[in-house]
Amino acid sequence: MTMREERPVAVVTGASAGLGAAFAERLVRDGHDLVIVARREDRLHELAGRLETEAGVRVEVLAADLSDRAQIDRVADRIGEEPRLAVLVNNAGFGGYMPFLELPPATADALIDVHVRATTQLSRAALPAMVERRRGAIVNVASLLAFSHDLPPDPVPYRAVYAACKSYVVAFSFQLHHELSAFGVRVQACCPGLVATEFHAMVGADVSRLRGRTMAADDVVRASLRGLELGETLCVPGLDDDGVIERWLRAQSELRQGNVPDLAARYSA
Repeated sequence: MTMREERPVAVVTGASAGLGAAFAERLVRDGHDLVIVARREDRLHELAGRLETEAGVRVEVLAADLSDRAQIDRVADRIGEEPRLAVLVNNAGFGGYMPFLELPPATADALIDVHVRATTQLSRAALPAMVERRRGAIVNVASLLAFSHDLPPDPVPYRAVYAACKSYVVAFSFQLHHELSAFGVRVQACCPGLVATEFHAMVGADVSRLRGRTMAADDVVRASLRGLELGETLCVPGLDDDGVIERWLRAQSELRQGNVPDLAARYSA
């Protein structure tokens, strides 16, 4: 299907529910046609029908399981052939929360494929058209768990692979920002905390314990897209003091001071 040329196109993965559906609804209001991607084709068609009726836009449904590398390639091919692509939202994901020793290897592979491989390959497919037009945006949905390296798995979940994947998303987004800012392409890692979606129920969390601690999906999307306008490479929707991010970046700079030829004193005793 070819979208109408006069309207920019946004691609949203994981669009069948939660943050993905909220991104789709907001991008339609902002004047985009859509390509929506997820495993659950029935939900995609339901969302597409509603948005087309309410907003008079074109919505293409692309059912795909992004834990399958062949299907990642199929979605990447679709993205690469879209000349009016303006926004890519890499939102698809799942938790796979369990102790690493209990995590089936196939589940570990699926986590890496959905969060790392798909994000990487779909971004690569999107960029040539954006760079050629010297405008566009990529939003990579990560998580505050990307910064949870030092936290043991209680009360936060067992998450060795999930958190590592989300850390990749943050690093990947920062590096793309450095490479692409001169071409007018904006890149953001959006790192929400707990969001009021079905994600938690799907991973077996006690939803009743989360009541009052979750942010609305619409608010996360609002923060992300406003953050793009503000030029934020890292968006933390619930963080009032954005100086925390600057201090975090400075701390990383201090850590890199360890790149010297002399052994630290504590190791030479």
